[in-house]
Amino acid sequence: RAEARKRDHRRLGVQLDLFSFHDVSPGAAFWHPKGQRIWRILEAAMRELQERRGYQEISTPQLVHKKLWQQSGHWDLYAESMFRLEIEGQEYSLKPMNCPESTIIYRGRLRSYRDLPLRLAEYGRLHRNERSGTLSGLTRVRHFVQDDSHIYVRPDQLRDEIEALLGEIREVYGWFGLEPQFAFATKPDKALGDPALWEKAEGYIREAFERAGISYTLKPKDGTFYAPKIDIQVEDALGRSWQTATLQVDLVMLPERFDLEYFDEHGQPQRPIAIHRAVYGSLERFIGILVEHFGGAFPLWLAPVQAVIIPIADRHLPAARNLEAVLRSRGLRVEVDDSDNRMQNKIRVAQEQKVPYMLVLGDREVTARTAAPRTRAGEQQPAEGWEALAERLASDSAARR
Repeated sequence: RAEARKRDHRRLGVQLDLFSFHDVSPGAAFWHPKGQRIWRILEAAMRELQERRGYQEISTPQLVHKKLWQQSGHWDLYAESMFRLEIEGQEYSLKPMNCPESTIIYRGRLRSYRDLPLRLAEYGRLHRNERSGTLSGLTRVRHFVQDDSHIYVRPDQLRDEIEALLGEIREVYGWFGLEPQFAFATKPDKALGDPALWEKAEGYIREAFERAGISYTLKPKDGTFYAPKIDIQVEDALGRSWQTATLQVDLVMLPERFDLEYFDEHGQPQRPIAIHRAVYGSLERFIGILVEHFGGAFPLWLAPVQAVIIPIADRHLPAARNLEAVLRSRGLRVEVDDSDNRMQNKIRVAQEQKVPYMLVLGDREVTARTAAPRTRAGEQQPAEGWEALAERLASDSAARR
């Protein structure tokens, strides 16, 4: 319990100057520069994976007329969780999810069987009207962003696509040393659509698990109101379990309610299947989990500041700026501590900020153009030339170490 308190992400968020919360916007984080940097690093890593897998990124409006939510079923089954507004006599809502809007882009032109799979990714800003008593730091908020994707496939493509998505999840969670665990949630009592379509969707998921050789736990009647789903849980360094990612196989809500079609090789209209996919899930929640998992001591590739250069005296400051330029030229995130503090105080501050490396420069290091990295754990590493050090750190960062 003491360790869990020490790793509380809200306390660490303030200590590390990552984010804060304020009563002017309950349930929404104010992201400080270092926290936003972590956000962008995660976003860039996911975009790189999505580029490899052929995703196309979209962006859709946050304020949407109620007729879209009536068509999707959210207005009847989810309205109490939506922020609703009246504008010029018309009812609108801030979107609580991205799914229905992706169909508008899908229907923007005729789709051939050759167009599928169509992978539409979106970092959508979402608002859900959570009760104030349930709000909890980053892990339960009213405003958040999901690394969302809606993937439209032909029935013959579904099994391969689910298997590939399970591989995506394993790869991404491997970046953080987390082992994903899978749960299969089936049709709830309150559900949209033809039960036969639900049975078919659940059968597709079971087959994909079998083909991928992945074990799972069963969560009867715990699916969403429009699709059975695969929930992903991870266990953090403190042994706590968190639900993060999700995959939903939708034969009902998006395909049927929005009358989606593609034309097969014979020119006949067919229904696609929609897969709802989020790997990080809510980025707010995921970052909160990572803060506690690592105790704020992020791995080098994810650390908002990867190294602090500490000149012993003012005369070493020009060399510190030169070393900074060498490291930055390799894409490393570096700061120079040019404060009036003594060297030991500068080291202590960097350690408190969980910076992976401290590079102390004195006369000897400046003359030889070397630096002996000191880790945040206090380990003193051998001296290296500036270019060699930059190469090593950049290589480790690129390898997500």
